[in-house]
Amino acid sequence: MKKIRIGSRESRLAVIQSEMVIDAIRAYDPAMEVELVTMKTTGDKILDRTLDQIGGKGLFVKELDAALLEERVDFTVHSSKDLPMEIDPRLPLVAFSKRADPRDVLVLPEGVDSIDWEKPIGCSSLRRQLQLRKLFPEAKLAPVRGNVITRLKKLDDGEYGALVLAEAGLSRLGLSHRISRYFSVEEILPAAGQAILAVQARQGVDIACLQGFDDKDGRDCLTAERAFVSALDGGCSSPVAAYATVDGETLTLKGMYVTEKEEIYFETVSGSRNDAAALGTALAQGMRRKYQ
Repeated sequence: MKKIRIGSRESRLAVIQSEMVIDAIRAYDPAMEVELVTMKTTGDKILDRTLDQIGGKGLFVKELDAALLEERVDFTVHSSKDLPMEIDPRLPLVAFSKRADPRDVLVLPEGVDSIDWEKPIGCSSLRRQLQLRKLFPEAKLAPVRGNVITRLKKLDDGEYGALVLAEAGLSRLGLSHRISRYFSVEEILPAAGQAILAVQARQGVDIACLQGFDDKDGRDCLTAERAFVSALDGGCSSPVAAYATVDGETLTLKGMYVTEKEEIYFETVSGSRNDAAALGTALAQGMRRKYQ
């Protein structure tokens, strides 16, 4: 009997997400032995600076990539929006989850029903900050680091008047009751890959056990979104956003482009889902030519 080892960050959310993959593997073959291997990444350890100050999203995968290359684990599980744009060709992305709710949400301190505007809204990404300024011109915004549980504790301890988080993470943690407002995707366009999980493997590893987990809609939407961000050279500090949907064989992608003066533009493109990557690239290149 083959044993499969799944590598994960050690936060509660990361473990829950990895267990979703483990459940799918066990459904494929109940006799298969699956072990969860957790580790703390550099991005999890450095919490006093924003990601662009310490090296970007790659810091959340460096240790996991090393474990794959050294054959200490067979698969690793990631929130797609945390993946860097550059993927080691030796470590391909091999399976993608069905997308959960992609929206961002507002979370208030426990027992509070309105925002205290004297305190900042905690959100780290420039994508969220720029869109929030349009919604709440009066708000003060401040970065917040740490996993979801850490951020909620900072909120409840009075450091922030509110947080903006991804709905999917709160739901997976069983914390939907903390949500006080959902932002539509028109109000705040999600990050590329938001609410989609990605499984990474070593080249050549048998991935048949993931066929019950892999979702074609999730794969095609993520392909378009990542192509858009990649064509704009969008790393973790770049204020870009992309959100794709599929309807039959048609994929529709909405992208956000921000100029150096922080002017925000949105455009949408539709086409065949088989051309997901080309659609994302074309939308990004067209917006750059028009607005830069």
